[in-house]
Amino acid sequence: MIPVRGYAGRKVGVLGLGRSGLATARALVAGDATPICWDDSEKGRAVAEAEGFTIADLTRDGAWDGIVALITSPGIPHLYPAPHPAIEKAWQHGAVVDNDIGLFFRSYATEEWDEFERMPRIVCVTGSNGKSTTTALIAHILRSAGMPVEMAGNIGRGVLDLDPAKDGAIVVLELSSYQTELARALSPDIAVFTNLSPDHLDRHGGMGGYFAAKRRLFAEGGPERSIIGVDETEGRYLAQQLREETATGDPVIRVSSGQKLTGDGWSVFARKGHLAEWRKGRQVASFDLRDMAGLPGAHNHQNACAAFAVGRALGLGPRQIETGMQSYPGLRHRCQLIATIDGVRYVNDSKATNADAAEQALRAFDKIHWIAGGVPKAGGIDDLLPLMDRVQASYLIGEAAPAFSQALGEHPHQISERLESAVAQAHAAAQPGDTVLLAPACASFDQFPSFEARGEAFETLVAALRPRST
Repeated sequence: MIPVRGYAGRKVGVLGLGRSGLATARALVAGDATPICWDDSEKGRAVAEAEGFTIADLTRDGAWDGIVALITSPGIPHLYPAPHPAIEKAWQHGAVVDNDIGLFFRSYATEEWDEFERMPRIVCVTGSNGKSTTTALIAHILRSAGMPVEMAGNIGRGVLDLDPAKDGAIVVLELSSYQTELARALSPDIAVFTNLSPDHLDRHGGMGGYFAAKRRLFAEGGPERSIIGVDETEGRYLAQQLREETATGDPVIRVSSGQKLTGDGWSVFARKGHLAEWRKGRQVASFDLRDMAGLPGAHNHQNACAAFAVGRALGLGPRQIETGMQSYPGLRHRCQLIATIDGVRYVNDSKATNADAAEQALRAFDKIHWIAGGVPKAGGIDDLLPLMDRVQASYLIGEAAPAFSQALGEHPHQISERLESAVAQAHAAAQPGDTVLLAPACASFDQFPSFEARGEAFETLVAALRPRST
């Protein structure tokens, strides 16, 4: 783990005792601080108490004697729609509020770094869609090239659960808007912005607040290299803000899927399934993405462009990166091909929890039997209706099923209610060459505790299917 620096001999509150909260408490102890822990759930408190941590109700004034800081888990609101009562108490008692990302950036670098031949590097990835795949792909490419890599953040391990830095180590972090918004320290060496689409708007007070939370990683983090997806207005704005007034456009690398990027700056883009790198007005590398099974669809080509740019910024050659991409197996629950039965592909994209993410999955395939529904997001699926010519039939589950049925109108569909029924119905209807696609465009919490649990249920149901041919 990473021992927390700066709080030795002092009390620090820890709010939220899930994965990141418990890792934070352990890292504080390793840094000779005393964590005072609280979770609104009795189960969370019991787990921490079993590890020997002190439990105190941080929503009450009496718990705050001597506490100088509060470290809060990312899922706990600190501004909108309303601050958690314990955060209000921290403000009242003069304690600073931070999260584990802020502690990581203030604690990762140590005096031992003076002895290293190669400085450790931190790569951070944020955005609305594709950041998990981009993070995992970057880590895979770097490992394939023989680099020592650890991956953490919003994917995999909590950041403070990572190993202390080693000579030449690279840490790749996926960071959500919840994490970037609150961290008091942000200092990535390379930062990636994939894209922006409406999500978590109640938590950020609207699109402006949501974008501002993402922008902090660049504006306050001051990365040496910024890799910016420019397929939306916000990305183009951010790229222009960060670039220097020179022809090179440094320190920005622009990336895109679907458009050729012009100008003398450094850019990486994908068109018609081919990735191209341009620098100083000429092409310096190109290869075909279409045969890479772990990266289907244009949205994954954008992820590939961002990961390619990171590899190049870290000194890898184009062929090293291409080789790494070819062996990338794909990320679970994200456009993941899990089986082919009777010539029908079954694809798990349970992570498509909003319409924008579902759109990317729908564009990646044709002759689709679409399983959708759950807890609906604002806007529903109206923006997806132009893509229904790619869909043979839809199978609707969860709370969103009635509203989705109304939106689909005359497009072939049925209300399946449960995932089990949807999989069975799609299996019965699909023909060779078709794709059964779970891309819910919804949160999972009406029927499943997480999108991972929903994807795992889909995998189990598909594994139980039997070929219809004899």
